[in-house]
Amino acid sequence: MKTILVVEDELSIRSFVCLNLRKKGYQVFEAETGEDALVLFQDQTIHVVILDIMLPGIDGFTVCDEMRSLNPTAGIIMLTARSQDEDKVKGLLLGADDYLTKPFQMSELEARILSLLRRLSHGLEKETSGVMVSGSFSLDSLRNKLTHSGTEIRITPTEACLLQFLISNKNKGFTRDEILDQVWGTNYLGDPKVVDVNIRRIRRKIEPDPKNPRYLCTEWGYGYLWKE
Repeated sequence: MKTILVVEDELSIRSFVCLNLRKKGYQVFEAETGEDALVLFQDQTIHVVILDIMLPGIDGFTVCDEMRSLNPTAGIIMLTARSQDEDKVKGLLLGADDYLTKPFQMSELEARILSLLRRLSHGLEKETSGVMVSGSFSLDSLRNKLTHSGTEIRITPTEACLLQFLISNKNKGFTRDEILDQVWGTNYLGDPKVVDVNIRRIRRKIEPDPKNPRYLCTEWGYGYLWKE
């Protein structure tokens, strides 16, 4: 049974989300504050976190950052009333996998969760799973483990799926939409900029100079590619 932690200070929203997720067969934990959420996150095995940004005490951005340092393999969907692009980018750069703005349809949240669980379960084609080597990089997509010259780099499940797709098609460019279809799924309803933000996040981790990437490159006017 997949476990979901719902972190939301508004009781009506939290109860509504938790009730519907339990009806879908998930084991659901709930927290009103970021502090309580971090305790549950460390005490329980959590697969997906539904995380509101505006919380009493420490905010969702801080919680997201701390959760990523504790466990890079959990999925995080940020849930907030804010709609500004800078907030979306900030959350994604801190390690969130997806972003959903209130008000929302429960069916959309459920679809985002299923899409994220697919990535957590390495839902790309089986023949591209396992360990892949490209130059001094080694990606174990089954364990979300990336190493560069023997040094491990912490990556999220979404980052692992994105790298898995690009490295398995190295030196070939793909548009943002093509990457969305392969990594996030053809029915993904979120902001397509999630691709760009994840590219930026990976570059910060692997590139000597993220502004002039050597590995995860931009094919100007087209899209992105992994260069070997």
